[in-house]
Amino acid sequence: MKNKFPIKVERKTFETEVKVFWDPYTSGQIKIDTGVGFLDHMLELFAVHGNFSLEVKAKGDLHVDYHHTVEDVGLTLGEALRKGLGERKGIARYGEAVIPMEEALAAVYIDLAERPCFVQKGKIPVEKIGTFDTELVSEFLKALAIKGAFTLHVHFLYGENAHHIVEAGFKALGHALKKAFAPLGKDVVLSSKGVL
Repeated sequence: MKNKFPIKVERKTFETEVKVFWDPYTSGQIKIDTGVGFLDHMLELFAVHGNFSLEVKAKGDLHVDYHHTVEDVGLTLGEALRKGLGERKGIARYGEAVIPMEEALAAVYIDLAERPCFVQKGKIPVEKIGTFDTELVSEFLKALAIKGAFTLHVHFLYGENAHHIVEAGFKALGHALKKAFAPLGKDVVLSSKGVL
């Protein structure tokens, strides 16, 4: 495979500073510290269920709110994915997962072709989980997909507990990406066009 993983990416703006280390082909090295507890928890689940090594360190203007930090972490992870995939040769390209979390069910579908697209279906039934604005879930996922230049469909199919619904989604994201990153066994692009 002609990819560039493991990879380190940094993003610095007047609002945030984010550092990411990501290796989707090794496991066990997980360190998440964004200053946003719920996001830390979701990213840890994402890494565990994707079987990734992932380190994320973020400092942001949390005195304003969580928006800039959450979105910029998504953008930085997306940039790491885009740069790490390189020519996108030798990967399975597609991945999907349907994950239950008690009464909740979420499904994620991925195409790692360079067609940035994000679709979310289903509602999170509350505006906040603790101090975390649930609208930021879609902001994070959209930033990840658009900056990462891939297609991401997330369906929150049903559930009553908002934490369970979002958790099922992040676990499904990890499983789906693990499948999409999987080696094909040959150094080719999985496309009739010859490029992604």
